[in-house]
Amino acid sequence: MQKTYNIGVEATIEVIGGKWKPVILCHLNHHATIRTNEFRRLIPGISQKMLTSQLRELEQVGLVKRTVYNEVPPRVEYSLTEYGKELEPVLNVLCTWGENHIEKRILDGEDVCLIKSDNEIA
Repeated sequence: MQKTYNIGVEATIEVIGGKWKPVILCHLNHHATIRTNEFRRLIPGISQKMLTSQLRELEQVGLVKRTVYNEVPPRVEYSLTEYGKELEPVLNVLCTWGENHIEKRILDGEDVCLIKSDNEIA
């Protein structure tokens, strides 16, 4: 059965939509490779099960590459594939828009903050 989309963004959201996939992709966009424990530090609100599930889905659609090193204990690293790197402009715009939105909310008197990836609070 043919999959039909009414607008291109539907296909994008189908692949990168949800709460965690864009966050994972943005972190991979800012770091060459990330190990599983680093993800847990960078995304403290995600469970191990959800992280594994989301990474597998992103790997399945060809956006993320999983590299397993034959070491004890095993080391696993994730990175964007060349196809995944095509999302860089989209991810950069999403991050910038989000930062600007947070600034607007602060100016509107809301009690919000942005914790930068190096744990600096903006």
